[in-house]
Amino acid sequence: MSKKKESSNIIRLAHGAGGVLQEELIEFITKNIPYKNVNNGIGIEELDDGATIPLINYEKEIVVTADGHTIYPLFFPGGDLGTLSVCGTVNDLIMMGAEPLALTSVIIIEEGFEFNKLEKIVNSMNFMAAKARIAIIAGDTKVMPRGTLNEIIIATTGIGIKDKNIKILDNNIKAEDNIILTGSIGDHGTALMASREGLNISTDLKSDISLLLEIYDKIKFEIINNYIHAMKDPTRGGIAAALNDWAAKSNVSIWIDEEKVRIKNQVIAICEMLGLDPYNIACEGRALLAVDPKYSQDVLKKIKSTQIGKDAEIIGKVKAENPKRVFLKTIVGGTRFVDMPLGEPIPRIC
Repeated sequence: MSKKKESSNIIRLAHGAGGVLQEELIEFITKNIPYKNVNNGIGIEELDDGATIPLINYEKEIVVTADGHTIYPLFFPGGDLGTLSVCGTVNDLIMMGAEPLALTSVIIIEEGFEFNKLEKIVNSMNFMAAKARIAIIAGDTKVMPRGTLNEIIIATTGIGIKDKNIKILDNNIKAEDNIILTGSIGDHGTALMASREGLNISTDLKSDISLLLEIYDKIKFEIINNYIHAMKDPTRGGIAAALNDWAAKSNVSIWIDEEKVRIKNQVIAICEMLGLDPYNIACEGRALLAVDPKYSQDVLKKIKSTQIGKDAEIIGKVKAENPKRVFLKTIVGGTRFVDMPLGEPIPRIC
């Protein structure tokens, strides 16, 4: 067997990194699932931030999301594995327009892991769950033999509820919608890279990891009335992956103004040093919103009134022509494609 054939027959790290290769892996895993939704709700085929279970004879539907958290290092500037486990799960529920209710937690620990580290991680989970007003209602704990797992991983399931009439979906973006970004990009991924051993990068940059609940509470009216057509937290693959996902699923083009996309100087410097593109790097406390143009200024004003969204901007617009592409209008006056990344350039980012 040739090297080329061997490499195409194995799973690589990039297959879990939120880009084209991950889409291929997900397709491989899910293609033969016999039942892919419940009561004609959103299911595995839509590949959204979660799934829905419409309740028969009620005007509500349950929203479910699942996530695995493998971050390295476990403790990073601005948070840790426990913080990530709750924030990532709650934010995915919010991105579906749901009110978060509860989560489950599966903790898998390598033999030899220290109790004091586990205590810090569990305390962070409990703190963020209380802040999110979300219950931890079930879970499981396993211990793996030394050397078969790198320290610890956590898998969570989030449960929320929303009105059936709320249609906030990746495939629901309309031509002329405005695109809102709630803050600077690249903070999470670059802060993690800077904190990893061997790079010798000195910076005060912290991860943007946070709950998006404050923003959700402010824009509930617009969510209920479907003035917001889609929401997404740009984690693996960054805003490049999130925007391309929207453009492909909604059969539209998205035009972004480079001047409106906020990137901190520390992020630019670290990305230039490491040859990375900030548009491809994961965020853990930011949201993208596609909003009806009649209401986008009101939505923006409400988001900017929050601490987490004070730097929000309208960064672009949706168009019908040239569908399934994302364009960047550069500061110097040109236009270039923003392509779907092959994968998140930084492994174990979330």
